[in-house]
Amino acid sequence: MTHAHAPLLLQAQHIGWRAKGVPIVRDVSIALHTGETLGLIGPNGSGKSTLLRLLTGILAPDQGEVLLHGSPLRHLSRRAIAQQLALVSQMAETLDAIQVWDAVELGRTPWLSALQPLSPDDHNTVREAIAAVGLQDKARSAWNTLSGGERQRVHIARALAQQPRVLLLDEPTNHLDIHQQLSLMQLVQSLPIAKVVALHDLNQALLCDRLAVMHQGQLVRVGTPDEVLTPALLQDIFKVHMRTLIDPLDGTRVLRFQSLSSS
Repeated sequence: MTHAHAPLLLQAQHIGWRAKGVPIVRDVSIALHTGETLGLIGPNGSGKSTLLRLLTGILAPDQGEVLLHGSPLRHLSRRAIAQQLALVSQMAETLDAIQVWDAVELGRTPWLSALQPLSPDDHNTVREAIAAVGLQDKARSAWNTLSGGERQRVHIARALAQQPRVLLLDEPTNHLDIHQQLSLMQLVQSLPIAKVVALHDLNQALLCDRLAVMHQGQLVRVGTPDEVLTPALLQDIFKVHMRTLIDPLDGTRVLRFQSLSSS
């Protein structure tokens, strides 16, 4: 599916960010279109997580600008940003003994005034978000009784309850078993909103509309999975040999990797 001619939602223009004088993200320009799934890939330490935090306004760039619907994030309130963007971090904060339902309810906060109670529509949104991640049976369970994978799904449900235009996820399948990984990626793919997903698994990356490759803080390639996941790039950036296999059952393309040192 191509979204190249869809309206721009989120745009980074030559953004950079330093930590204690060390450049972590350097001169990155990228755009996200309505309805698109953009995969963010790169080795550990390449700047993926930092770029996601810059795109959501949690971090302010040292240089350049992030635009949401053409407006600089620095001109928007946190509330206004949270009504449009939702981030699921790799290391989301602990919620102690809070129940799943109450944790997901927090996603409605950007839409409520200080003393405004949740409406029936808000409750429906929370219920749908919990159902979307398959936790209906855990809605009244305490946070500290959940597995790591279940906690991750609660954070995703809370982000969905924000009803964002853009969902940003930092390696969302990290703590999930293989069944949960597959069902979660199917869920992410099915959401009728724009997504930016940082991924480790390059076979999962094949499902994205476009991929952006980060390396040493810089954006080195953007394109479709076929354009990006080439043997030359995998060898140069990820230090692996790549072979493409075809599943005889359904013709799906599968990538297989071999360390350069074992060749």
